[in-house]
Amino acid sequence: MEKNYKSGFVTLIGRPNVGKSTLMNHLIGQKIAITSNKPQTTRNRIQTVYTSKEGQIVFVDTPGIHKARNKLGNYMVRTAERALAQVDVILWLVEPSVYIGAGERHIIELLSGVKTPVILVINKTDTVKREEVLAAIDVYRKELEFAEIVPVSALRSRNTDTLISCIMKYLPQGPAFYDEDTVTDQPERQIVAELVREKALRCLEDEIPHGIAVTIERMKQRRGAGKSPIMDIEATIVCERESHKGIIIGKQGAMLKKIGSAARPEIENMLECRVNLQLWVKVRRDWRDSGLYMKNFGYNPEDSE
Repeated sequence: MEKNYKSGFVTLIGRPNVGKSTLMNHLIGQKIAITSNKPQTTRNRIQTVYTSKEGQIVFVDTPGIHKARNKLGNYMVRTAERALAQVDVILWLVEPSVYIGAGERHIIELLSGVKTPVILVINKTDTVKREEVLAAIDVYRKELEFAEIVPVSALRSRNTDTLISCIMKYLPQGPAFYDEDTVTDQPERQIVAELVREKALRCLEDEIPHGIAVTIERMKQRRGAGKSPIMDIEATIVCERESHKGIIIGKQGAMLKKIGSAARPEIENMLECRVNLQLWVKVRRDWRDSGLYMKNFGYNPEDSE
């Protein structure tokens, strides 16, 4: 370990669908947080770890800050806002636009009351011209005093090395929190559940609302042919309406099979073994407004109070 080794916690905040999870996955070099083109994909606080010779960054990915419409929404927003007071650096992700909407205004209000260094990250720079990025920088720098402003493209891996260097500048000196092989504090069952949820969101597109959850009922390894391990996984996709259940299952089970086929390779890649994935669908009416169901599905409603 170097004499001037640094370590600290860095949170990513921003409105839904600005690319927080995509950026975090790229920075650590491995997919941990799920992504989709739907807002509010991330529901929990997820910690991942970047380790180099210079230091260790513990990234805290949070749900997008949005106007909550139910208990789950309140939980997500409180999770994101609480992270601001518990880190060494804040990364605020925005899109390369000169329009600052109500969501951004709310975040500016939150950040104006913190003493933590804030790095403005203008993401999705691959989608606009350079002049538009510069215009966005000019607009945002008048709103808040940022430690740094870094334009990146998480999808195209543009300027992400510069972002890492900027983060390191503001971390305190100290030993690593995790060993160098650690990439996340998330249990395997939680990551598997999230991977299934991601594929469900992508396969179903706009056919059902965002109100699905995934629980792992069983996850057990056994020896297969030739003594190679096989992981038997039984997962349940929870929805809020009987009509949603039919859509998720699909005609003769086609949609459920599609979701399983999409999720299995990524689960196998993560677990480094073959996977036997069985999916089921259950209806739990209005579970996003039920404290009991939320807790059972891994979201603590007490955190939203």
